[in-house]
Amino acid sequence: MNRKTTFILLVVVLALLVVVGAGCQKLRARDQLNKGVVSFRTGDYPAAVEHFKLAVTMDSQLPVARTYLAMAYLMQYVPGAESPENNRLAQAAHEEFDRVLEKDPRNSVALASVAQLYFSQKKLDDARDWYKKVIAVEPNNKGAYYTLGVIAWTKTFQPRMETRAKLNMRPDDPGPLKDKKVREELRTQSLPIIEEGLQNLQKALAIDGQYDDAMAYMNLLYRERADLEESAADYKKDTETADSWVDKTLETKKVKASKTPSSGKGK
Repeated sequence: MNRKTTFILLVVVLALLVVVGAGCQKLRARDQLNKGVVSFRTGDYPAAVEHFKLAVTMDSQLPVARTYLAMAYLMQYVPGAESPENNRLAQAAHEEFDRVLEKDPRNSVALASVAQLYFSQKKLDDARDWYKKVIAVEPNNKGAYYTLGVIAWTKTFQPRMETRAKLNMRPDDPGPLKDKKVREELRTQSLPIIEEGLQNLQKALAIDGQYDDAMAYMNLLYRERADLEESAADYKKDTETADSWVDKTLETKKVKASKTPSSGKGK
């Protein structure tokens, strides 16, 4: 065998070793992914993180491992807990979801998870923007529309309560806000948010007519709007509408409860 033939065979053998090695690496990555899924399903999220980190290191073209890694970080995050470790988990989840979205900008799990994370962190404007991204990908995502309604109420309730306190109005005093100038200032600030929130809740209800949580927030947002009305008559009209949503919510919950199978042993 001459040197040229020997060289060609050596190149072929080395190429085969690379292919086999890559194949083994992918198999090991799959093994780590499977182990991570088992840990994830049993609630051992720290262990799941380590398995998924190994999986993405061994095979960067394994997108499901990256998504699981981000979710494993997110599942350990505790909303409202201000600690360096908790903040680190939130940041790690953000970073991993960003990597998922770099390769798949329409990944609905990643989009919804980032939206949820921002909402949990009370970064309401960011959460609103990300839930809109969710809707752009999933137009029938009732939960996204509902959460936009919740965000609208969250952004308007506290300013209204503070305004009532400044005007020496108790929370249960009839409205609208009695100082016209103050009312107009708050109306300019809050009414567009309230109206958009109502529209989003209506869209949620158009998707699911039995969505009682959305009905409950329809009630709350109509009460927000009532305090900003120009007259007692309009205030009364909005509060009556709010009351009707309370009735719908209770009735829907009652109907759902009646359809729930009994957990009793005897018949």
